[in-house]
Amino acid sequence: MLLAAATPARPGDRVIDFGAGIGAAGLAVAKRVAGLRLVLVEIDAALAGLAHGNARANKVAADVVVVDVTSGAADFAAAGLLPDSADVVMMNPPFNDPARHLVSPVKGRAIAHVATATTLEDWIHAARRILKSGGILSMIWRADGLVDVLSALGRGFGSLAILPVHGDAAAPAIRVLLRATKGGKSPTRLYPSLLLRDESGQPNKQLQDVLAGTGVLPLATE
Repeated sequence: MLLAAATPARPGDRVIDFGAGIGAAGLAVAKRVAGLRLVLVEIDAALAGLAHGNARANKVAADVVVVDVTSGAADFAAAGLLPDSADVVMMNPPFNDPARHLVSPVKGRAIAHVATATTLEDWIHAARRILKSGGILSMIWRADGLVDVLSALGRGFGSLAILPVHGDAAAPAIRVLLRATKGGKSPTRLYPSLLLRDESGQPNKQLQDVLAGTGVLPLATE
């Protein structure tokens, strides 16, 4: 829901959700912004089936595509994902470090959660390929991997906006939300941190709408 709330979109935009899973983030954007052309991209056929069912249940028109985000341009084109065809790409790539997290023995779960040495580069490359000039990439990543994200985005993206996400007020950021523009030239903007829990350790009440899928964060509006 944080990714959905950080994703800017306008009616008529073609919005592509990489690694959509059951479709929650992409569908939340489509419910918030009427008239989107939504494409949910998922490698797992079973999850893609659930995403299709969720789109129907929520009365959202969405194409569901089963393809590996790390596939080449030919596989993308065969799935209808042509170069320079998207206004917005949103993504929550697998980002757990296998050296620091226990990898599930279930292959599907491992693919969904654990990053390889090239995951970040591959996903950003795929986004760069299908975005139009001036198109927007919205993504979430580990806060301790921010340097890697900035390096990967340095090839073809600019006008970055960064929103750190903290589990609580006293702890370092655990995630970063980022917005980047293909071919953008504006200076990078760093937004005030987002706290999931307030100074007393209670859930941040200001995030209730965001977590419900109806609110937005500054990256989606500024």
